[in-house]
Amino acid sequence: MLQVLTSAGHPGMKLIWHRLRVNALDWAAFALSGLLAFELRFDGELPAHYFQPMKVALCIWVVAKSVIFAVSKLNKGNWRYTSALDAVRVVWANTAASILGGLTILLVLGLRGIPRSVYILDWLLSCLLTLGCRLVTRVVITTHNSRRPKGKLTRTLIYGAGTAGLALLWELRQNQSLMCDVVGFIDDDPSKMHLILQGKRVLGTGEDLGAVVRKYVVERVLIAIPSATGPQMVRMLKYAIEAEVEHKMVPGLGDLIQGTELGHQIRDVAVEDLLGRTPVALDQGSIMERIQGRVVMVTGAAGSIGSELCRQIARFRPLAIVGFDEAETPLFQLDRELAKSFPDLVFYPEIGNIIRADTLHLVMEHYKPTILYHAAAYKHVPMMEKHAFAAIENNVFGTWQVARSATQHGVEDFVMISTDKAVRPTSMMGATKRIAELVIRSLQQESGTKFVAVRFGNVLGSNGSVVPIFKEQIAAGGPVTVTDPEMCRYFMTIPEAAQLVLQAFSIGKGGEIFVLDMGEPVKIVDLARNLILLSGLQPGLDIKIQFTGMRPGEKLFEELSLETEHLLPTKHAKIRSYVCPSVLGPKQLQSCLSEFQQIVAERNVFRLLQRLKEIIPDYSPGPELQEAALSAAPDHAGRAKIQQRIDGHAAKLYESVTGMN
Repeated sequence: MLQVLTSAGHPGMKLIWHRLRVNALDWAAFALSGLLAFELRFDGELPAHYFQPMKVALCIWVVAKSVIFAVSKLNKGNWRYTSALDAVRVVWANTAASILGGLTILLVLGLRGIPRSVYILDWLLSCLLTLGCRLVTRVVITTHNSRRPKGKLTRTLIYGAGTAGLALLWELRQNQSLMCDVVGFIDDDPSKMHLILQGKRVLGTGEDLGAVVRKYVVERVLIAIPSATGPQMVRMLKYAIEAEVEHKMVPGLGDLIQGTELGHQIRDVAVEDLLGRTPVALDQGSIMERIQGRVVMVTGAAGSIGSELCRQIARFRPLAIVGFDEAETPLFQLDRELAKSFPDLVFYPEIGNIIRADTLHLVMEHYKPTILYHAAAYKHVPMMEKHAFAAIENNVFGTWQVARSATQHGVEDFVMISTDKAVRPTSMMGATKRIAELVIRSLQQESGTKFVAVRFGNVLGSNGSVVPIFKEQIAAGGPVTVTDPEMCRYFMTIPEAAQLVLQAFSIGKGGEIFVLDMGEPVKIVDLARNLILLSGLQPGLDIKIQFTGMRPGEKLFEELSLETEHLLPTKHAKIRSYVCPSVLGPKQLQSCLSEFQQIVAERNVFRLLQRLKEIIPDYSPGPELQEAALSAAPDHAGRAKIQQRIDGHAAKLYESVTGMN
């Protein structure tokens, strides 16, 4: 053991030698400062009768300062990282040590032992020498690391002369493997113009980027403004594209906390950056308290939201996750991903359809989950307009089967993923999700399971969403198709949606519908333009944008709640809630589901719309379903009646939307 510790290459021995060197330099500085204080006081001619007091004072000062520096842990730092904060700590430690040492000297030698000016000189010199040693060490090491490495360096410009930009400059200087030669900064703040920060000049604003790139032969621009809003990011992106220079993004503090070195997290600008959304701050403790050590089941686990829910849940150390989905290949891929990312996680992939009560029973009976996230649903609006009965079967009957199985098998918490399309629905997808909300609210009245729903808008990058479609169209050379120039939608990222769902679950007490703060709505045409810019192309020139007209079931503006839904704040700033009214009692629910089963069996569109409008008065069916219902109406009077009700609801919807905008 002794042989191992005394080995020069052993980490423990290296630490010991480092501490000895640090302490030796500090001890030398303590002694030298005291000695110089006496010499300066007497102009280099120290009287003989002060020799003995000087020896006593030096010993006391060295001991006192060593103790204070050890208590302040200044002997444990690495001098190559000395900062302004360390300088303040060194000054305070010297001050405390000088006071302690001075009082001790007065007790030992008395008031006339040494001149008072020696105490002040010793303090000044001790601060100068101890801090100087650290700063010189940092300068020497930094200079050594800044030597030009072999190979061609990429001439780099940092966009943003704030804290993130300066941190990035320091990282690029320290980490020569990144092969960057920083020529200066660009910043949109005019007050920073021509400032020299850490030896690099602010060369201009964003409008000057093209000229600066050409003048200094810049090859890459690193955008280091994590707090930038969406419009600001779009503007910076346009400047970079017009300058015809490579551009990348530096992450914000939240990403750095979970990541490694700053330089290794430089990435391409993403569409999420152009939204300018603030990262979600979660109450980790409350989520951990509800999930840790429990079996969690996720339906629709292979989908975009379901798979992200599994990833987020895995962080909170559940006893196991049961992933339930009928999509075999995506579920297989999720199983492999989770095994790699979370080797200690127990994940059970289960194949099955949510409308099969027997399969649900077997799975829940076997794993006995206590928490269930219901993310399985048919979600594509135009397709559900053409397959209305499939939407009823999956979104309504499927939710009913999952919820009923949950109550029968002792599930404590049930969370359903809903949508903003359930508010004043104009599509079959939205209407069926609204019915699903009513289904779980009805079950809340008669079971011990806590049922909540979480309602949010579009999710960036989810399967079949607009962003992947736009990317495919851009890759094919265009055109990018947009339904209407005024079409607006709420957007959030997949991780943000999943995290807020977990947070809402930790808040829920049963019976609530939680509405997530989606920020400001985004025009789809603006999203298309931004994606074209991200591809390094010019909208309208390189890639055309073509307007195709609204699709069945779509509306121009989405809403997150009705006027009658009085949303209340929760303890999380981005989540509001209201308790869904008991529209359907248990007996009414059974009657309603039985009638829907008969309607589906008969494939009667007229009765389907008639029943939906009775349950959801603000539902306005799309033109295709209207025509199908009118043609299926039993008589002329029936057709006229349903047409009148459809027109009335459409007029109300138009008035509310135009009044809101």
